[in-house]
Amino acid sequence: MATSMDELTMSQLGSLRWADMRRRVRAMVDGQVVVDSATALQVWEPHRVVGCYAVPASDVVARLDNPQQTDATAEHASILTPDDPFALHTTTGTVYDLQAGGRTLRGAGFRPQDPDLADHVLLDWSAFDEWREEDQTAIGHPHDPFQRIDCLDTSRHVVVAVGDTVLAESRRPTLLLETHLPPRHYLPREDVRMDLLVPSDTVTVCAYKGEASYFSAIVGDDIVPDVAWTYTDPLIDAEPVRDLICFYDERVELTVEN
Repeated sequence: MATSMDELTMSQLGSLRWADMRRRVRAMVDGQVVVDSATALQVWEPHRVVGCYAVPASDVVARLDNPQQTDATAEHASILTPDDPFALHTTTGTVYDLQAGGRTLRGAGFRPQDPDLADHVLLDWSAFDEWREEDQTAIGHPHDPFQRIDCLDTSRHVVVAVGDTVLAESRRPTLLLETHLPPRHYLPREDVRMDLLVPSDTVTVCAYKGEASYFSAIVGDDIVPDVAWTYTDPLIDAEPVRDLICFYDERVELTVEN
């Protein structure tokens, strides 16, 4: 029987998983390198869909301090995202503080009690000021070696509406496909009713696309918050969607020609 790769991936969600990153990884605090490893792994604790970097303890320049044994958390959501704190551990291990210069990074290190990860320290992404893969700054979270984005030109007819108001219509969208996520259609601004969109204060960060700024839509007397976004300075992989507008399918009526 054929195997669905999506189903296979999700079937392992409850397991402790790791992958060799095959790149130099560094973490910075106050401009100083406190982690430097050429043998970094990415580790997913059970139920996490986004992993964290794990390096040999000898590659942690900062001092590991205040070890605290912890059991796996019994109560948690079935799927854990980056919104769930690093401190929520779903496997047994030892938590450490990191002494980095004059700062204490509370609970920023975790050593799982697993023979395959012996001597490796999992690191809290948000505890550090900057991360680099080789000499390139990494943002958002570690790059998943099994995830990618594709940006494809297409001539499909796309119409975006809220009620009877058409916000955009295009026959030249760029289709962005990201592993395990729904397809998104990015539209040229010339095909979008920019007069109906107002900038929002919302900003989000994607590890693969960069920093997104948002728009709300004014439809009659109603405001539809954060209905669309754009990348004005995207990362390399998302360069084809620079300055294009993408709408939340879940907040508008999106019609795409098959």
